[in-house]
Amino acid sequence: MDKPRRIWVNTLLFSLTFVAAVTLIPWYGFHYGYTAADIIIAGLFLVFNGTAITAGYHRLWSHKAYEAHWSMRLWFAIWGAMATQNSIMHWASGHRRHHAFVDDYDKDPYSAKRGFWFSHIGWMLKEYDPKASDFSNIKDLKRDPIVVWQHKYYLLLVLATNIGFPLIAGLLTGNVVAALLLAGVLRLVLSHHFTFFINSLAHIWGKRPYTDKNTARDNGVLALLTWGEGYHNYHHIFQYDYRNGIRWWHYDPTKWIIYFGSKVGLTKGLKRVSNYRIEKARIDMQFKYASEKLTCQQALKNLEEQYEAISQTWQEWSKVRQQWVELKKEELKQNWETSDVHKQYEELKTLLQEQQKQWQLARAGLLT
Repeated sequence: MDKPRRIWVNTLLFSLTFVAAVTLIPWYGFHYGYTAADIIIAGLFLVFNGTAITAGYHRLWSHKAYEAHWSMRLWFAIWGAMATQNSIMHWASGHRRHHAFVDDYDKDPYSAKRGFWFSHIGWMLKEYDPKASDFSNIKDLKRDPIVVWQHKYYLLLVLATNIGFPLIAGLLTGNVVAALLLAGVLRLVLSHHFTFFINSLAHIWGKRPYTDKNTARDNGVLALLTWGEGYHNYHHIFQYDYRNGIRWWHYDPTKWIIYFGSKVGLTKGLKRVSNYRIEKARIDMQFKYASEKLTCQQALKNLEEQYEAISQTWQEWSKVRQQWVELKKEELKQNWETSDVHKQYEELKTLLQEQQKQWQLARAGLLT
């Protein structure tokens, strides 16, 4: 079998920018220093690059988790090109195959089963992927004129943004060299590796509260570096949800960009997974983990009874909630407060809350 050929453009890009980031940038800072304006502009460019990847490349184009106005798509296309992670077409096509064949040694373009180095950056250094230019799984994106435009002029956009934007920033602050180093080189290196962490670290470090059928993990620390992408276990089971962090305390700025965009007409059609499906997945995993630790048959039987009860209530509550949604769409919504469905909904809601408390107490008591 022939060895995969090295991709020299990628190899030189990643290695030279990294070497400059750890040598030239601190040297210049020590001898000449950086101003607050230099740092702020570099930070803004980093945010624009990162969220163009997470909100644009990832949740919009790869997963179709929502729809966006042309102006927002254009913004993501330009700043995404500056992030230099390939065109939207290449990125989305590879990512869809990653989800379709996650952890498969050969079919997943950046399979975590091939090790940290490979999933982090190694897969981009050689021609490992025979389907890298097979766009048969993104026919929908070929109908987006902005995606097509960015793909056609990708190299020009990369050069114009990575040189032009820092140069303009340097002219405005009065220090072109500092801007090229911070907003140009350091921003690019950080943008690259923050994204790469999702392919590597997010598949080996963290918890699996929703599924153990793949290596993806939830990790709040990684969420801080990746604009909310760190809740990766949730994402791999519910990939079409526009959110990754579903709790109010989860750090997911990408989610808020999309959400607030819907309030001003920039986004619409935001997809969300139902609470029933989320809680069912979570409780299933809690039951599985607890069952593996228990050795007492009576304790296991008691836990199974609790599990069956709460699962049944969740299912009934979900059905009643769907009835509630349908009723609210009709004229009967005016009589909702006095309807039998409302009464049943509230009773099941109360029962479910009580069963959840009992479930958590049962797990805690049996596993201590």
